[in-house]
Amino acid sequence: MTVLIIEDEELAADTLAGMLKTIDPNIRVLPVLGTVESAVKWLQQNRADLIFMDIHLGDGESFAIFDQVSISSPVIYTTAYDQYTLKAFKNQGIDYLLKPFDKEDVRAALSKLESLQVARDSPTQASSLAVEPIRGFRNRFMVKVGRLIKTVSTEDIAYFMADDKHLFLVTHDDKQYIVEETISSLEPKLDGKDFYRINRKFIIHITAIKEMYRLSRNRIRIILAPRPGDIEVVVSEERSESFKDWLNQ
Repeated sequence: MTVLIIEDEELAADTLAGMLKTIDPNIRVLPVLGTVESAVKWLQQNRADLIFMDIHLGDGESFAIFDQVSISSPVIYTTAYDQYTLKAFKNQGIDYLLKPFDKEDVRAALSKLESLQVARDSPTQASSLAVEPIRGFRNRFMVKVGRLIKTVSTEDIAYFMADDKHLFLVTHDDKQYIVEETISSLEPKLDGKDFYRINRKFIIHITAIKEMYRLSRNRIRIILAPRPGDIEVVVSEERSESFKDWLNQ
């Protein structure tokens, strides 16, 4: 598999390339591109099996690449910013890794690519795969409780909370389950009318909001029900305006 890295930070590109080689020695990493301009020129004449793409490049956002050249390769986005998730998944994105990420995050993203490729090659699975991006949201989640496996309807979910390496699903009756996904990959699969990602750690359901307080012009504190322990839940500054729009829809 050939992998193209579009990244303007040399250390970050070298680290990612090293992770890829460690995970799979058969991966061939192509020359790193650090600007929108160089990426467009390369992609006009070449193709990679997979692209790792930083969003903020030396001469602009990498989304500008899609305005100038057609890209059919799957893209795994790498960025320090969490507000571009939906836009990423609309531009060939199959996963979204928030910096700093580690080798296991990269391995999970590659596994997701492999699963998508298997589904594409299977007629029955491909048909269900084609439906999911159109629907754009999940109705239920399978979770484990010891040896027991059960399903949780999205109607019963108060919020999702990321904590270190785990993502927890928290129900309205204050039960917690680990979800085998990242918060970034989960976000576009949820119905945006009901769920909203307020910061790096929380995706909340509208009905989980008990109270809201303005901390400053661009910061809002939210009291959730049930409460997530002693964690202060605050809408990030870059998401405050869109959060208000979401509340008013």
